[in-house]
Order: sequence, then structure tokens, then C-alpha cells
Amino acid sequence: MVARVAAKSQLPATRYEFKASPYSSHALLLRQLPEEGRGLRVLDVGCADGYLARLLAARGYRVTGIERPGAAAQPFPANVELVEADLNAGLPGLDGRFEFVLCADILEHLREPLQTLSALRAVLAPGGRLIASLPNSGNIYFRLNVLAGRFPAHDRGLFDRTHLHFYTWDGWVELLGRGGFRIESVQPSGIPVGLAWPRWEESLPVRVLERLCYCAARLWKKLFAYQFVVVARPEPTV
Repeated sequence: MVARVAAKSQLPATRYEFKASPYSSHALLLRQLPEEGRGLRVLDVGCADGYLARLLAARGYRVTGIERPGAAAQPFPANVELVEADLNAGLPGLDGRFEFVLCADILEHLREPLQTLSALRAVLAPGGRLIASLPNSGNIYFRLNVLAGRFPAHDRGLFDRTHLHFYTWDGWVELLGRGGFRIESVQPSGIPVGLAWPRWEESLPVRVLERLCYCAARLWKKLFAYQFVVVARPEPTV
């Protein structure tokens, strides 16, 4: 493991973990990359405990993860390079360029996501792609809470207390465009029912509900998608 330490952050340690459901944003993210890495480089921005980075390294990718100082649990995956840095202070110095940049549940937590996107564009190799999961503040659950005059502060999810930005689909498209990216494809994830009722996560009713939520998201992503998983390419500079 290679660790490089930069400026300290006041944010709490990560609470995020791998979501194994086939309809989750994590499963959809992993499907966007070729099954065999063949030494291609991946930058995992906001890699948390390295749960996605570990899986990608096992598929043959060379993975570098960025996480704020002290947030990644130990032991961190030995086959993943860890760069400790506060992304709110800017993108740290990185060696070389990457075929894929992964932003899983991170842009909404940053003070200046537009600056981060612009910086990430510069570290992509020619022909490289940005793959990101983006929460949907237009989801029906979000809308109903706001309509009822509620704006809760949860530990995770659409009302995560550490979210600094709340975008609908159109807002994400605009942000990525201003950051120099054009979306090539989008896959909506369904509401993760199993996370709400972990005791029954593997039960048949929960699996059926998750499937129904996923199908609804595919039919009307702006209203029913829990997250958008996008693949975007950098626009050519003029």
C-alpha cells in the first residue's frame, strides 16, 4: 500500500459501505467498466474504505484511491494506492493519467464540485471516461418530504446530513456540462429498500420491492431514480 498524506479535514470518518443489491448504484457502477482490467488505471475519488477499489483491483485494474486523512479504515487494501487528501482543498498531485475516474457518492459532499470536475478532466487519459453515481433530489421520497414541510438530516441516503448540494437530473446535467463533460449514458438505481429494513434485506418481499423500484426508475428516472449512474466523456477543448 502506498499512502500520501495531505491537508487534514474536519469531516467525520466515512459511514459508507458496499451495497450488494443487483439494483444498487454500486452494482451499476461496476457494470460500466470492462470485466477484465488488463492493467488500466482507475482513480477512485472518495474511496472510503476501498470497497469498490478492492473489487476493481481484483479484476486487474491498477487503482488509486483518494480519501480524506484518517477516514479510510485499516487495513486498507494492499493492492490499492491510497492518497490521503482533503478534496475541498483541491485535487492532490497524482502520477500519470487514468483511463477511468470513479466518483461514487462524492460530488454532492464537496464545497466546489465544479472545480473538482474540472480538475478531474485534466487527469483523464485520452479516451478516458468519468463514471459517477449521483443522488436524485427529484426522487418521489424527497419530493414528498419537502411537500410535507420536512427536510430531515439522516446519516446517509438522499437526506444525508453531510450533503452540501441537492440536484435533480437537470441540475446534474448542467453541472457536468459546466465541468467539461458530456453524458454518454445513464442508468437509474432504485430505492434501496433493504437498507431501510436490513433485518429483512435478503427476504423475498424486500427483493421484490427492490426489483419494482428499479423497474419504476427505469420507466421514469426523474421521479423514481434513487441515484443516477452516468458515464461521461470530456468535451474537447477549443
